[in-house]
Amino acid sequence: MERFRNRRDAGARLGRALSAYARHDHTIVLGLPRGGVPVAYEVATALDAALDILVVRKLGIPGYEEIGMGAIASGGIQVVDQHVMRQLGISPAQLRTVVEREACELARREEAFRGSRPPLDVEGRAAIVVDDGLATGSTMVAAITALRLRAPASIAVAVPVGAPAVVMAMRTHVDELVCLVMPDDLEAVGDWYDDFTQTTDDEVRALMRARTEVQHGIHPSSDHPYRHPLARRSH
Repeated sequence: MERFRNRRDAGARLGRALSAYARHDHTIVLGLPRGGVPVAYEVATALDAALDILVVRKLGIPGYEEIGMGAIASGGIQVVDQHVMRQLGISPAQLRTVVEREACELARREEAFRGSRPPLDVEGRAAIVVDDGLATGSTMVAAITALRLRAPASIAVAVPVGAPAVVMAMRTHVDELVCLVMPDDLEAVGDWYDDFTQTTDDEVRALMRARTEVQHGIHPSSDHPYRHPLARRSH
């Protein structure tokens, strides 16, 4: 079963698999920071599409933070599972405390990744949500749920590798799902990459800046620092 050299290689292969979305003004690619952004950058480049990030923070149940009762996401989106709150007796005050804490972290990450640039409008567009893998699916479900409130025309999920059962379940949430490799024995996404070095905040910023420049008609010369933002990490 095929492996990927790194996230750029994975994104380039995903881009080819998503060729039906190429060169349409309404297509927008959304990467989940941090690791999904290098993959999304290559997808957006292959499709000649707009690129943005979608920062998601799970709202964990107090004392059992690994269990989610909702999520907040880029663009001021908040999704809460009222059924879970009622079942577990989570009060509005407890919810506010969790939301405020996670909103601070989301704002910090938004500032770190995009600076003062506002989120791109996804209303009426074909949104492709990209990550570097799909192991449990919890973050992706939160991202999709939040994104749907921003009224895109369609939502597709694109990942290089994913657990078969999770991929099957995720298909019920979206209009299309593209997953290149579905190993039965997936334990860690990084096992399917030769280079799975952690993506840094600086790299996310460089990739976003590079794609933004291209979208505004600026095609970097060979000595431009953002020509290949992750070139130094390629193998």
